[in-house]
Amino acid sequence: MTNHFPHLFEPLDLGFMTLPNRMVMGSMHVGLEEAPDGWERMGEFYAERARGECGLIITGGIAPNVEGRPGQLGAKLTTLEEVAEHRIITDAVHAVGGKIAMQVLHFGRYAYHKDNVAPSAIQAPINPTCPRALSGAEVSRTIEDFANCAVLAREAGYDGVEVMGSEGYLINEFIAARTNQRDDEWGGSYANRMRFPVEIVRRTRERTGKDFLIVFRLSMCDLVEGGSTLEEVIELGQAIEAAGANIINSGIGWHEARVPTIQTSVPRMAFAEVTGKVRPHLSVPVIATNRVNMPAEAEKLLADDVCDLVAMARPFLADGHFMLKAREGRVDEINTCIACNQACLDHTFEQKIASCLVNPRACHETEIVIEPTAEPKSIAVVGAGPAGLAFATTAAERGHDVVLFDEANEIGGQFNMARKIPGKEEFNETIRYFNKRVELTGVKLALGQRVSAEELAEAGFDTVILATGISPRELTIEGANHHSVMSYVDLLAHEKPVGKSVAIIGAGGIGFDVAEYLLEEHEAPNRNTFFEKWGVDPTFESRGALATPKTKGQDRDVTLLQRSPGKPGGRLGKTTGWIHRASVQKLGIKMTGGASYERIDDEGLHITIGGEARCLSVDNIIVCAGQDSLRELAEPLAAKGIEFHLIGGADKAGELDAKRAIDQGTRLACTI
Repeated sequence: MTNHFPHLFEPLDLGFMTLPNRMVMGSMHVGLEEAPDGWERMGEFYAERARGECGLIITGGIAPNVEGRPGQLGAKLTTLEEVAEHRIITDAVHAVGGKIAMQVLHFGRYAYHKDNVAPSAIQAPINPTCPRALSGAEVSRTIEDFANCAVLAREAGYDGVEVMGSEGYLINEFIAARTNQRDDEWGGSYANRMRFPVEIVRRTRERTGKDFLIVFRLSMCDLVEGGSTLEEVIELGQAIEAAGANIINSGIGWHEARVPTIQTSVPRMAFAEVTGKVRPHLSVPVIATNRVNMPAEAEKLLADDVCDLVAMARPFLADGHFMLKAREGRVDEINTCIACNQACLDHTFEQKIASCLVNPRACHETEIVIEPTAEPKSIAVVGAGPAGLAFATTAAERGHDVVLFDEANEIGGQFNMARKIPGKEEFNETIRYFNKRVELTGVKLALGQRVSAEELAEAGFDTVILATGISPRELTIEGANHHSVMSYVDLLAHEKPVGKSVAIIGAGGIGFDVAEYLLEEHEAPNRNTFFEKWGVDPTFESRGALATPKTKGQDRDVTLLQRSPGKPGGRLGKTTGWIHRASVQKLGIKMTGGASYERIDDEGLHITIGGEARCLSVDNIIVCAGQDSLRELAEPLAAKGIEFHLIGGADKAGELDAKRAIDQGTRLACTI
């Protein structure tokens, strides 16, 4: 028994199965399910998490029938031929002593194909097509499809299944009156509406036997109008338990909900309390989830009897050896999930293979292989931002002799500005992780010095990696050097004072970050203020757990401008962009597209919108209008015949992209 987290590492005896600890890897659809070589890659992906000592792994959602697939070519398990593919996964996990359950997921009205179905023909706001209502006979057939899928999962070697009953998918759609307007035995009263999930679990247990794990993902708070009350959630949980479920997992929010549930601005453990309210009414183990991303938090929830197990999903993308490191007391070595969604959920919803911003090997374990080098080299890395850190530590891990230069006195580069943005405090974890990686891999730090090409040449490095990043693009309009003008670097890095009225030029990710920096309170994420801002009932007792949002008055007037026409923020992340746009609206920030910047003078910023000239009389103008690559060492290194590589912002500036930078640095280090 570990002394570090005794509750987290306590085994759980289910009678027919014992889980070695209380950690569950939550379900994530990663896109490998549909990839040509996806099964072998998924096998290694899950096996690495099993080797990392995760107690129970739950796969991404697998449809029980054709209608339930996420898209036209989405993964399903309906035939014996498909069983053989899944055995690749289960064999890989069992070979290293792990346990794995398959999630059975019917997308319902969220499915992106022409055959999508639902309890009633009510279109989802996040789907362009309207579903067809299932007939009574089709409802019964769908129940059988769920049970049959579970039988096939058992045949494929899975230790159990998770029945996905939350997040606004088909089962959840039957439960909620907002999406179930049927007048037959599957609609109307709550007792009728919950028959669908209860029958699925009952039939699944009947078909799979007593020694097969059934987890049910119960929507604990829907966060949508017309959602369930806490009383109804408890009633359903008890019925699901009676029908044969072994474990109840927590689901938080529908995909169409206008409340953030997993993004980095959500305080850690914000929704765990609702699990704690439901648990006393059940006798089976209950799982808490959402924004629990470090071992100490999981330990606290277990010690406080909030739950019996803890599920983390994205943290296992960030670090497959999360639990092994926790057990050995190496918490400072955990590569922490920063809840950015950029490489995981954004990829999934764009039908790309998922990965992780801070760990590009996630879902790419078979192609990004970090092996000892046969030819150790002396390598200089210039720039200690995300790209430089990823390259330097990976190359040093392989056995190269690496010196990392940066003119700053600390590592992190642009992350040191990003972590100052309210709601992005998790970025501190990445800096902590890389500091530890530098120490463990033996990278030699040369901070606080601006190294020249001559110095690099004299040192005789075999190769030089230029990860020198970017410089903010300067305005080229009349008055660009006016005293009221500053760059986002002046604000975030140098903390230059700002007046009461501000215009922000540029409405990309940095522009939105700056807007929130100017108006949000600079304090640690707070559950109560978060719930007030987004309209969540802290008791979770109201229908859908919703409340009236509260807004605070502001003492600063901010206008966010973009040159291109249309709604500002249109190019923000697919799954987080709406949060940033909603957040700045809640803060009272004015947003304007189609602005032409004319000049800056003592009167303010002169712009033209739709042919109309305007002047914004502001104290300050903050420029967030793009970046240019810093490559000043490239030409002199080339002139001296020194081999060099450009990575990160030095290679391609664009919108600052830490995802691409870390991926590029890691991949290059594997080839040198």
